[in-house]
Amino acid sequence: MDRINNLLGLRYLSKEQIEQLLDKSDHFRKMIDRNDTPKQPTKPSRILNLFFENSTRTRVSFELAAKMLGHSSVNFTGEGSSIAKGESLLDTVKNLEAMKFDIFIVRHEVPGVPKLISETVQGSVINAGDGAAEHPTQGLLDILTLKRSFGRIEGLRVCIVGDISHSRVAMSNIHGLTKLGAKVSVCAPRPFLPSAIEGLNVDVYEDIDDALKDHDALNLLRVQLERDAGRLLPSLREFNRFYGMTLERLSVNPKIRILHPGPMNINVELDSRIAESKNSLIFEQVTNGLAVRLAVISEFAERKVK
Repeated sequence: MDRINNLLGLRYLSKEQIEQLLDKSDHFRKMIDRNDTPKQPTKPSRILNLFFENSTRTRVSFELAAKMLGHSSVNFTGEGSSIAKGESLLDTVKNLEAMKFDIFIVRHEVPGVPKLISETVQGSVINAGDGAAEHPTQGLLDILTLKRSFGRIEGLRVCIVGDISHSRVAMSNIHGLTKLGAKVSVCAPRPFLPSAIEGLNVDVYEDIDDALKDHDALNLLRVQLERDAGRLLPSLREFNRFYGMTLERLSVNPKIRILHPGPMNINVELDSRIAESKNSLIFEQVTNGLAVRLAVISEFAERKVK
């Protein structure tokens, strides 16, 4: 298998590389369930969490994973840094690299920034979300959640519902799931569909009830109001009426499993009761997110020692 030097997106990984990361993630998930302590490194890595956007689950799980693995982790935010004084992004990164970090975990609102940083630094770069491009560890944790729930990915029917056009999560799921043999569809109002969606080897649904009937799982995406997604709709109430997941809609397919990457907009893309229902895998996703980030950090840290 080809070596993974950086984790910039699932579109750049082969099926075998994705499967290797999933196997490693499943190993760490079992370790979490047993409350075991991961083996501590003889030479800890220096990890920089370089977050230019707000985050809860991604950032905290990366921080916790680094600590559980015995590495040194430092947090950086653009707010309050010298970027506010006019220092460029790359100058900031070069100065931080001079402190000899081994792994850079990058979140930025502009697509391509993690790749740009990977071409600038000597250490490994992990994309923690770049604009609407990709969010590879979220894609991995969603796939891990489905695999643990259904026992397989090949042949699984998965529909991604909601704000596809603004979603890096959707892109990572589409690239990862299709490479592993799943049948992927999207369901959204036309303004929420990228113009090139047909080129991604997915089916397009306009009716969520039809999507419910035809799929094993739905991955619900929030309406990204911070990216002005709301202006593409008549109202959020209208979105909820036609695309929101409710307990009543579950009767269309009582066996459907529901995922959501968070944060959730309650009573927009889903009813508050959905997250707590027996169909929900939402909190499983959060635990699997920690497992995936343990696996990814471990993958790059182990190679540093070798």
